[in-house]
Amino acid sequence: MPNLGGFFDAPRLQQQLDELEQQISAAGFWDDQASAQKVVQQRSRIEKQLDQQKAFETGVSDAEVLLEFAESDADSARELEQLIGRLEREAAAAEVQSLLSGETDANNAICSLQAGAGGTDAQDFCQMLLRMYIRWAEKKGFSVEILDEQAGSEAGIKSATFRVEGDYAYGLLAAEAGVHRLVRISPFNSGGSRETSFASVFVSPEIDENIEVTIEDKDLRVDTYRSSGAGGQHVNVTDSAVRITHLPTGIVVTCQNQRSQIQNRAVAMQVLRSKLYELELEKRREGAAELEAGKMDISFGSQIRNYVLHPYRLVKDTRTKHETSDVDAVLDGEIDEFIQEFLVCKKSARFGV
Repeated sequence: MPNLGGFFDAPRLQQQLDELEQQISAAGFWDDQASAQKVVQQRSRIEKQLDQQKAFETGVSDAEVLLEFAESDADSARELEQLIGRLEREAAAAEVQSLLSGETDANNAICSLQAGAGGTDAQDFCQMLLRMYIRWAEKKGFSVEILDEQAGSEAGIKSATFRVEGDYAYGLLAAEAGVHRLVRISPFNSGGSRETSFASVFVSPEIDENIEVTIEDKDLRVDTYRSSGAGGQHVNVTDSAVRITHLPTGIVVTCQNQRSQIQNRAVAMQVLRSKLYELELEKRREGAAELEAGKMDISFGSQIRNYVLHPYRLVKDTRTKHETSDVDAVLDGEIDEFIQEFLVCKKSARFGV
């Protein structure tokens, strides 16, 4: 079969793999464990991409054979239809991956959710989004660790910070950063009125120790408090939760789900480093003026996506105009179409206005 090219660029990938293999076999490669591990992870990703291409080529060959029998054999026709559907999904996934070429796109992601305007409805919406991203991650085979979660006053959550571990987690979830808007009949309003609520999503790449982010002690305010989350007796009887405020930027990070104050502080510092790194990347990409323009209130007019449950049912991205009426599927984690459309539009710079 001829080389498929396009999203499946096997020659380029094989060349990269050969270069990595040379690095790994070189003397002293394991002297720097952190750097070596990063190379090994990169090799694993490329090997996985090459395996995907081989499987795709095998599927295309099988489709050619099935096509010969499909007209006269109903079973072959059904099998061909299923195979074509699988190949289309694989091609779409490969296209998305080809769009993720940023310096930190392959990294794990640190995500923060914050309830905005809308009171209890907004806090409930914030919890709905947390569930949506956890379900999405599970379907991708990613792992999720909740780092901090602040319960709402009546229902839902005021905020949450979580870590998503998996190949290209940051590159994919970066498409979700922004303000999300929900319109529905409020379950918290006895009058049954339609309410609008907001929640924001912030996404940063998890960075390793090889990336230098300077944080001076004089720029930090560290507060400790009693954890309100799960974690066992030790957590609940000591002031183990940690809140760190970075004074120059106003960035606040909290962690309460580890078993000790030392562990919570270490995780909080890792989150802070990632957020400061992302802030610097934003400044480089868009300039300070555009960065400030992106920090809009979590309220009307600033949303990137609308989730409408009443008077009709629709989820629509305001940037790409991509939409679906299957609201339940989206809230259950089916957001890949929105992510893919955003990445394609970003690559071609064809966002709607």
